Amino acid sequence: MNVLITGAAGFIGSNLADYLLSLGHNVTGVDNLSTGRLDFLDAALRNPGFRLVTDDLLTGSAWQSAFAGQDLIVHLAANADVRFGPDHPARDLEQNAIVTQRVLEATRVNGVKQIAFSSTGSVYGECPVIPTPEDAPFPVQTSLYGASKVAAEGMISAYAEAFGIRAFIFRFVSILGERYTHGHVFDFYKQLREHPASLRVLGDGTARKSYLYVGDCVRAIMTAVEKSTGLVNIYNLGTNEYCQVNDSIGWITATLGLTPDRTYTGGDRGWIGDNPFIFLDCSKIRSLGWQPSLTIREGVVRTVEYLRANPSVLERS
Repeated sequence: MNVLITGAAGFIGSNLADYLLSLGHNVTGVDNLSTGRLDFLDAALRNPGFRLVTDDLLTGSAWQSAFAGQDLIVHLAANADVRFGPDHPARDLEQNAIVTQRVLEATRVNGVKQIAFSSTGSVYGECPVIPTPEDAPFPVQTSLYGASKVAAEGMISAYAEAFGIRAFIFRFVSILGERYTHGHVFDFYKQLREHPASLRVLGDGTARKSYLYVGDCVRAIMTAVEKSTGLVNIYNLGTNEYCQVNDSIGWITATLGLTPDRTYTGGDRGWIGDNPFIFLDCSKIRSLGWQPSLTIREGVVRTVEYLRANPSVLERS
């Protein structure tokens, strides 16, 4: 199979590229390297089945010809800077919604018949239905990031219906693991590396969050692509558990052998648009035979161990 990955030099994209190459597929990566890292593609670039197109999906055009001959587009490129969305309100629209339309049009023009998309559990806003299934009603959107992903989902389903393109929409919880470069585990580890005796925590530490190991995430994506039968296929991706922020702090500090003083900023959320309780019903993807291999705790510990063994990830982020 020929697969093109947008955002291929990023956290999830580079892991997916390695996974697909290990299965013998041909992979084309597209990335502008604004946040993606070439060193994440070291192994892929040594594989004859991989090629990298360095271009910008929003402002460039050279990338569009790379869609020719592809069997599947996996669109992972996005602005994932959820916390600071209100500081630059146009960025989520441009890099998530508008870029997705450009990717869809290149998919259509080049006759590609399948596209997979990385959406987010944030599209559910603060849904009263917990755990939240794929068919839960959408409430008022609480983040610009989530709103941009809702818009992208809408365009994908419309293109699928209009042009017969099979779509796979994945609503992720937060992803952890090797090559992880942003998020609360990263932020806490970076703080503790700089000052091991103290830790500043946004909110009150009681927010309940869900996480998924990146290796399990990429396996879930390909399981859905291989086994789904519908035209528009929507899946939640996560584990059957959640944890409090305080729990993850305990796992991080125990792994590092630290007992820092904690300072909380207060309130039940960390920033504007932060959801104090995210827990998705993932029975639909599990019905295809997929199961996560790591618990949330195991994913957090593995992420800390990766960051400790790869200090350059912090220095370059």
